[in-house]
Amino acid sequence: MRKVDQDHTRFRDIVRGRIKRDLRKFVTSGEMIGRQGGKAVSIPIPQIQLPRFRYGKNQKQGVGQGEGEEGQPVPGQEPGQGEAGEDPGQHSLEVDVGLDELAQILGEELELPNIEPRGKKAIRTQAGRFTGISRSGPKSLRHFKRTFKEALKRQIASGTYDPDNPVIVPIEEDHRYRFLSTREEPQASAAVIYMMDVSGSMGREQKEIVRIEAFWIDTWLRSQYKNLEVAYIVHDAAAHLVDQHTFFHLRESGGTKISSAYELCLRLIDDRFPAHEWNLYPFHFSDGDNWSSRDTERCVDLLKNGILPKCNQFSYGQVKSAYGSGQFKKDLDGVFRGDDKVVTSDILDRDGILPSIKTFLGKGR
Repeated sequence: MRKVDQDHTRFRDIVRGRIKRDLRKFVTSGEMIGRQGGKAVSIPIPQIQLPRFRYGKNQKQGVGQGEGEEGQPVPGQEPGQGEAGEDPGQHSLEVDVGLDELAQILGEELELPNIEPRGKKAIRTQAGRFTGISRSGPKSLRHFKRTFKEALKRQIASGTYDPDNPVIVPIEEDHRYRFLSTREEPQASAAVIYMMDVSGSMGREQKEIVRIEAFWIDTWLRSQYKNLEVAYIVHDAAAHLVDQHTFFHLRESGGTKISSAYELCLRLIDDRFPAHEWNLYPFHFSDGDNWSSRDTERCVDLLKNGILPKCNQFSYGQVKSAYGSGQFKKDLDGVFRGDDKVVTSDILDRDGILPSIKTFLGKGR
């Protein structure tokens, strides 16, 4: 078994190295996300499969017998074309990688700091203190004084204690052990609120970029928090709270009123995620178009006086599209310049996903 364990560890190290080397390719591909399970994803790792003979039943005569001249093709097959190659064929092996390990690789490659949580929410945990005494337990937790007292009491009661030669020898029933008393302890919880523009200017590719980036953001945040909840808001001229599938597959058209999403986000925070219990991470993705400068002013007011005082960080990702002006990011950068709680990024294409994730998560808020 020791040899097997060594081989398995070496194989995992090879897989991990391959993922780190091709991380950008895995991040920009949405195929991997579609194969994710509960706590792991399947990643295709190229491998070389050596050729081998396969033996079957001979339906004709003996080997090398029959009509035909040397070099003549087998009946029913056309002569091969081109020269023989010397390179082996490429095949893929799908390897299951845990989301925790994937998050660790992402954090190492992007040099992401661990998040310093605020907010508490009571959930059950095994944390506690050694405040009790038990008759059973591991030798490492044996309580010397309690064990000695029990042995002394037993010897006095049985009349075997000699004051002139006070030798105390504990037996198994005298042993006492420290006992861990568990209790409910507050643990940090986080809520992620994704908002996305689904107006006519946001195409299928823009939504796919948002889907991929959201998966990796979730993967990292779940490695930082034991309790993470996610909510989804879509908006065009009006905003709606939807489930995950609808968020990534809804096709809409029409105008854009960003303030409708921020108003719904603020109501959601007040109703479901009070700031004193939750670490809040609103993410908004859009192509930068808003219906008027007046609505942009309304968005700024909602951020300043409503959302920002209650959240750890507000992140805005602007996905480039052929129809988006990109003005909204310029407005946010102008108003919130120097404010660490507002982070914006430009996502020009799929290659911009990794830099965007580093921008959003690189401050450890």
